[in-house]
Amino acid sequence: MTLAISVVIPAYNEGEAIRPVLDRIFEAVESDCEILVVVDFDEDTTVAVLRDYAKSQPRLRTLVSTYGRGPANAIRYGIDQVKSPVVVVTMADGSDDPRQIDALARLVDRGVVVACASRYTSGGQQVGGPIFKALLSRSAGRSLGAIGRVGTRDATNSFKAYSTDFIHEVGIHSRSGFEIGLELTAKARRLRRPVAEVPTIWLDRTVGSSNFDLKAWIPKYLRWYRFAFGPQLTPAQVAEAAAAIADLNNKPTSTERTS
Repeated sequence: MTLAISVVIPAYNEGEAIRPVLDRIFEAVESDCEILVVVDFDEDTTVAVLRDYAKSQPRLRTLVSTYGRGPANAIRYGIDQVKSPVVVVTMADGSDDPRQIDALARLVDRGVVVACASRYTSGGQQVGGPIFKALLSRSAGRSLGAIGRVGTRDATNSFKAYSTDFIHEVGIHSRSGFEIGLELTAKARRLRRPVAEVPTIWLDRTVGSSNFDLKAWIPKYLRWYRFAFGPQLTPAQVAEAAAAIADLNNKPTSTERTS
């Protein structure tokens, strides 16, 4: 039986740049998949392109989030619409390699709750991107893998597959940025649920600009990073701790208040 998966892509004013990204995904994925591209508002430049694309590709769905703006809310909204047992989150900028989608989904189908595409394991690579951001990401990923034993050397990468049941169980507390991948990996570790990885080659985007706000989001990443360390918790304890982190992380920073 073919594995059914849902691919969720948060997008923000990608316009025509989304076409080659979708082309590569549909060409690469062999599983029975649907693709949900989630935008913040109807006027987003990605919407018209998506509607035109969907005329020839019925597996593509365009969703307008009602959860508020930002990638975290777009991802949450998209995940809440899927019915497949496996959901894969990937970015709209073409940086992720869609050939890993099937491998990630198969790991979840075999019982892993979080499957990570890893830039920092053997066979993985990161090409381009800001040096300081890459250094922080690599340091966090490798230390979490070696010391925190989270099951991956790249917990901060957003390109991951998840068990839909696991997400429904633990919830998503992040409301801004891209820390969802780290949040769910940390929750899996504290619950001692299985996490695995496959190597990937990440290429910095060649069209448009990144929406990653390093200064605003570092403190939020650090709270989930610290949470990954510690003894096993019950689901109720994880929910309580995650809610406390969310209270801090979801307060607007000075950068977000003035944007």
